[in-house]
Amino acid sequence: MHGLVNRAIERFVRDAYGRDVWIDTVQRLDLGFTEFESMMTYEPHVTEQVLSAVGARLARGRDDLLEDIGTYLVSNPATEALRRLLRFSGVDYVDFLHSLDDLPERARLAVADLELPALEVQDQGGGVYRLQVDLPQGQGLRLGPVVVGLLRAMADDYGALAVVEHQGSEGTHEIIEVRLLDAGFAHGRAFVLGAGENSQ
Repeated sequence: MHGLVNRAIERFVRDAYGRDVWIDTVQRLDLGFTEFESMMTYEPHVTEQVLSAVGARLARGRDDLLEDIGTYLVSNPATEALRRLLRFSGVDYVDFLHSLDDLPERARLAVADLELPALEVQDQGGGVYRLQVDLPQGQGLRLGPVVVGLLRAMADDYGALAVVEHQGSEGTHEIIEVRLLDAGFAHGRAFVLGAGENSQ
């Protein structure tokens, strides 16, 4: 598992629940370290161990925890770079949804060895979108719940009113449904393209 994934879990726990909670939880696993390196690769079972331990410590189910991480990745100021990458995808939430097919490739432009699951968006009409997220091969982490959290946070970021629901798995895919109720429901967070952008 790419270190960026593990680092995202670490930063979420530390920022949301405190450094002491993270350190205590990880030390109990006896991994030999308490911090992940972003550019290293870790065995998938390490990520599984950490997620299970964090979920038990916080009394959160796996999917709920992963959704929270997805939301954190967009909404927390510490992860502004990812938010900017996603906002470059379109001028509104509909544009953003249609651009998701290209997200794994764009992520590899930023981090060459980062493998995200393939995404496929289908416009069902009437403001309903169906997103297929490839399930991992072998012991990889199932990222559908992370995508759900990310999509909900991005709807808020764009000022759109949307219902995002995980529909379970079909064959080799996780299915997520997005029902866009109002693309201009509220003012979204400020965003400009310049490098000196200072929005929150």
